[in-house]
Amino acid sequence: MNPERQRLAMRALDVAPLVLFAVVLAGFGALSPSFLLPANLLNVLVQSSATVIVATGMTFVLLTAGVDLSVGAIMFVAAAVSGKLLLAQGWNPWLVVAGIIALGGVCGWLNGLLIARLGLIAFIATLGTQYVGRGFGMWLTETRAMNLPETFTRLASNRLAGVPGPVLVAALVVLAAHLVLQRTPLGRQIYAIGQDAVAARKAGVNVRSTLRGVYVLCGLCAGLGGAVALAQIGSVAPTFGANKEFAAIAAAVLGGTSLFGGRGRVWPGTVFGAVLIQGIENGLNHLNADPYLYPLITSGIIFLAVLLDSGRGQLQRTLGRRRIRPD
Repeated sequence: MNPERQRLAMRALDVAPLVLFAVVLAGFGALSPSFLLPANLLNVLVQSSATVIVATGMTFVLLTAGVDLSVGAIMFVAAAVSGKLLLAQGWNPWLVVAGIIALGGVCGWLNGLLIARLGLIAFIATLGTQYVGRGFGMWLTETRAMNLPETFTRLASNRLAGVPGPVLVAALVVLAAHLVLQRTPLGRQIYAIGQDAVAARKAGVNVRSTLRGVYVLCGLCAGLGGAVALAQIGSVAPTFGANKEFAAIAAAVLGGTSLFGGRGRVWPGTVFGAVLIQGIENGLNHLNADPYLYPLITSGIIFLAVLLDSGRGQLQRTLGRRRIRPD
């Protein structure tokens, strides 16, 4: 394949998520006209808001060539602690939300300590904290579901200028993350570490400090995403947050973020990936598809995301591109 065709193939892979998104909308819209109704499309955005928030944090980690498998467990631990505080202590819901986010940040700091300070491989470190977190949550809840009071679930139904609260929160997180990655020295340092951590260190980047900060950000997003999902669901079940890490990774990679670091964007990439995943689930629900098919569809999406990323990586190596920031 000549260089020109390789460049065209690279552009095709870059826009593949947007094309897939349009195909999903058109396909489900043709099979079920109610899918394209404004009310349902808004519902898709509301349902995907928690995934968008968690996937935004995951994007920061993936850009450094790392991974965080503990985000689902962080969501569960934060939800379990908040459930106990709401039910047993009667705390103010907004104070509980702040506590959930702070707890997520602490969990992220622990991941950063294990990876940046102790030098553990990110996959192994976060896999370990995933098991610890979910085990602690199970012990705290005694594997029983806890229904939360209406004062907390009402947070998800609040609107500002007609925009649902979860969508507004997700939009603010995406905006802040986009500005950090594209307009600040920290963003450039994150891309540089993902491209080549050794070269970044030689260039004066404090790799350890940046990595710790990235995992703290991911933990904060996991905590906030957990709070949003909890307010929507209204109960803490033993399966809360289960497999959310895979949905977050798939959303980021579908949106163009590389599993090997150094390339990707929160907007529009990660956002479109998260909305695409939720849109497919919503469309299957409209078609009354067998619920047991949902995991198969999700696994197919993850496989597609990895396949697209592998194709991008091979073409990028062939073209000899080494970017610090994306085009």
